Amino acid sequence: MSGHLQVMRTVRVADLKCHLSEHLRSVQRGHPLVVLDHNKPIAQIVPCLNGAISLPMRQPMLGSRKPKDFRPLAPLKLRRDPVAVLLDGRHLR
Repeated sequence: MSGHLQVMRTVRVADLKCHLSEHLRSVQRGHPLVVLDHNKPIAQIVPCLNGAISLPMRQPMLGSRKPKDFRPLAPLKLRRDPVAVLLDGRHLR
């Protein structure tokens, strides 16, 4: 650091979701971000040092099944419309 006071920018979750690419480009240029949820810091996004981060790749376990080998689940038989349940939940708040 060069001795200058560096103020970390903050961003609300909703703004981060709407403008994720812009915020990530800013972080990539060296500007860290603090993510706020209801004005409370919940995460910090910082640039990778020299872009040098390596994520280990795991090979599948021997004998593990492939996604195409799984049958789709049968649809749930609901007694009530899920949308109605969600709307009722909103009215209770």
